[in-house]
Amino acid sequence: MLEISDTQKIGAGLAGFGLTFLFLGVLLLFDKGLLAIGNILFICGLACVIGLERTFRFFFQRHKLRGSVAFFGGITVVLFGWPIVGMILETYGFILLFSGFFPVAVNFMRRLPLVGNLLNLPLISGLVDRIAGDSSRTMV
Repeated sequence: MLEISDTQKIGAGLAGFGLTFLFLGVLLLFDKGLLAIGNILFICGLACVIGLERTFRFFFQRHKLRGSVAFFGGITVVLFGWPIVGMILETYGFILLFSGFFPVAVNFMRRLPLVGNLLNLPLISGLVDRIAGDSSRTMV
């Protein structure tokens, strides 16, 4: 069994609250206060879960620098009071940062009972394959 420390548990809670505040901020017509709190909580939670050094190494790798600049630039723009522009910039940075993880996440979701059936429907399957970036998908 994988042992989870108290710091990682707190980090998971912070990241969860951050995502909740981000969702509420978008739902309430891009409320800049909720978006700012959500961004700060999410980054703090991520740092607690994987550690400060690994977080720093993840965001500041040479090939991920453009995504990191866009992501943190979007957070800065939200903090300065332009929530829609900031969230667009953050989304672009998020896609650049985590695009390598999308095929793994899609293949994992395809193995889930209900979600997998939904993702394997004819129209949705082609769209998900394009988003994930894997042209030859393998099902086990």
